[in-house]
Formats: sequence, structure tokens, C-alpha cells
Amino acid sequence: MSVETITQGETILQKENTILPAMKLIGINARTRNADEFNPETAKILSTVQNYFHNGLYDKIQSRKTPGKTYCVYTEYETDQTGAYTYFIGEEVDADSDVPEGLSTITIPAQSYAKFTTESGQMPTVCINAWMDIWKMTSEDFGGERSYSADFEVYDERALDHANTVLDIYIGIK
Repeated sequence: MSVETITQGETILQKENTILPAMKLIGINARTRNADEFNPETAKILSTVQNYFHNGLYDKIQSRKTPGKTYCVYTEYETDQTGAYTYFIGEEVDADSDVPEGLSTITIPAQSYAKFTTESGQMPTVCINAWMDIWKMTSEDFGGERSYSADFEVYDERALDHANTVLDIYIGIK
């Protein structure tokens, strides 16, 4: 797998194409759309993230494969990034894990992904800027046409310092 540097606007992203197996996650979700996320009165992602962390919902998840490694998934797209989608936050678990009451599960499909790694930056700005740049990209930039089945961010030890967060964003491609 080759890694290349992509410069979009002022953001520099490292990109590589990869294939990942299916992953089962347990967490919580909300239905939203990007247009709603730019209005504090209709935004749902921030309140979903706050609910997950402030209420320690991750502690309810049994059989966490990598405790503290959080996945934020965009799935069940109505159309593309302009339509409604389901936002999900949670952790990877074993395939046979039980789902605790009040939580839900999704499976990220096995597929090809364009993996983008951000430069270090302030949260949530580093994440927002990366997505703004990804939305401008073409199929050629991704290495294939977007599948709109599941895209996700991975937050691990590189995201503990919110002033210097680095995250990986995986974009599903056909």
C-alpha cells in the first residue's frame, strides 16, 4: 500500500487505500444531515458524542476489542453527503457480543477504503476541515467511486489531547 500526501485548501492529509474486514460496533446513534450540523439548534452529532462520553456509555460495552478506541460512523446514507444519514459512535466488539440495554449495534462492512490521516490540530476543527476537504474530492482522489455504505473516523491515543488531535477517516469505495 502506498501512502500519498493530498493538499486540499490548507489541509494536508496522508492517504492510502486499504481493505478492511467487517467490524461489529456497539454504541449509540442519531439520524442527521450535514446541513443540520451547521446549525446549533438542529445539530445532533455533538449532543450524541457528549451523551456517549459524559454518561460513560462505553463502560456498558462488554468485550471491547480495544478499550478507548472510538469509532464515529456515517452510514445508512439517504443519497450522498447532502442527504440524511445515521451517525453512530461506539467501540468495536466481538461478533457474538450482546448489546446492552439502551445501546445499539452496527456492522461496518468489509470493503475497500480510502484512509485519510489528518495533521495534528484542534478538535473539532481538525475533523471539520478534513471533511470539508473530503467533500470536494473526486473519485480519482479516492481511488474509486464512494460507496456511501459506511465512512468512519477512528479516535485513539492520538486524540487524547484535543489541542493536538490526529485522526484517521475511512471513506468506503466501490
